[in-house]
Amino acid sequence: MERTESMPAQTRPPGVATADPGSVLLPGHDVPLGRYTTVRRLLPQRTRRMVGAWCFVDHFGPDDVAQRPGMEVPPHPHTGLQTVTWLLDGEILHRDSLGSVQPIRPGQLNVMTSGHGIAHSERSPADHPPLMHGVQLWVALPDPARSGPADFAHHAQLPRWRAGELSVTLLVGELGGERSPARVHTPLVGAQLELAGGAAAGLPLRPDFEYALLALDGAAEVDGARVAPGALLWLGTGRAEFTVRGEPGTRLMLLGGAPFEEPLVMWWNFVGRSHEEILAAREDWMAGRRFGTVADDPDPPLPAPALPTVRLKARDRAGGWRD
Repeated sequence: MERTESMPAQTRPPGVATADPGSVLLPGHDVPLGRYTTVRRLLPQRTRRMVGAWCFVDHFGPDDVAQRPGMEVPPHPHTGLQTVTWLLDGEILHRDSLGSVQPIRPGQLNVMTSGHGIAHSERSPADHPPLMHGVQLWVALPDPARSGPADFAHHAQLPRWRAGELSVTLLVGELGGERSPARVHTPLVGAQLELAGGAAAGLPLRPDFEYALLALDGAAEVDGARVAPGALLWLGTGRAEFTVRGEPGTRLMLLGGAPFEEPLVMWWNFVGRSHEEILAAREDWMAGRRFGTVADDPDPPLPAPALPTVRLKARDRAGGWRD
């Protein structure tokens, strides 16, 4: 998925200690994506830029696309990250420069690993369902995976179980003694939670992870904070468990991971460590190098925007700038 704005990222919000069980509610903001889709961007934000290695969160829909084209994102590049795509409604056709052509439907998972570079497009098929609703997430790749080969994987079967009043689907990482088949490169978890009733429900957490909770549909309450679609609740670190209440059928996304220690520069669709890396990725894309070609896509590749007039800098885990 194309990133339509740039913001340098940091590895941990300023002032967050190793044990911080407080929570902060973060509203999203609307960003146009492609020609027909608007997403709510929850990460990065200036006050909270990452959750573990999760560095980018877009929530789209539910949108009525019965008389509209749906998602139309032409070929564009990525480097230094993984994209994680999850649908609640609709269908999207993924094409990439490895030759992958893969539709994704609700309950299935697409994980694309850019490594040193990959290009892809995302489109709703002509005969698509009337609703479109889902999330796309980015995971920052650590050394040396960010310099490695590109990869794409589709997972039609994922671990699913009932934990009291919660129905859990594990997208990536480990939770509750279960492990996702999706390959990740840092300690991480991403899971959809569906509330079965109005009673309080909970899950054990790892105190060494930092966590956030995204409301997909319905509203929930955690630590006295009401979380509605379009907002992200930062849960901090140092938690051994959390408890949530909500109406039956409410669906949430739990994101977590070990704090990411490597400073990042994020610009357009690239995740790097320095201005020079980002500049090289942009030049390679515009020159037709490194990223390959997305075959059989009807549109030409997206051109990269102009770089800012100031030097791009990374942020360290304390929020300070690094050259």
